[in-house]
Amino acid sequence: MTANNPTPSQGSAPKAGARLRAIGVLVLLVGLGVACLVYWRGTRPEDLSVDVNNPDNSKIVQRNIEMNVGKAGLFMSDLMDDLKDPANQAAGIAVVAILVAAGCFYIARLQARDVD
Repeated sequence: MTANNPTPSQGSAPKAGARLRAIGVLVLLVGLGVACLVYWRGTRPEDLSVDVNNPDNSKIVQRNIEMNVGKAGLFMSDLMDDLKDPANQAAGIAVVAILVAAGCFYIARLQARDVD
């Protein structure tokens, strides 16, 4: 790119595509590594008698939540309970890493197609 010509040169597009591919690979590897680490380090509650959602009172708790805040509150409560599971956390991290890496690969491919 020169001062007189504001458009990028043809040589910079392949470099940008290679850089995006490298970023995509890095994001994918780091994201999957963090997902494995979260799953591996995740712990389950050891004393289930203290857990609010034990079989004795889970229906009572769900009914109280539904009466106080409605179906949306019950949905959010169930979602928050599900997000406490290390397997679900790891799956969420892995999905986000895969989507970001796929976006990097897609943009790099579009830039390579524009050069040709």
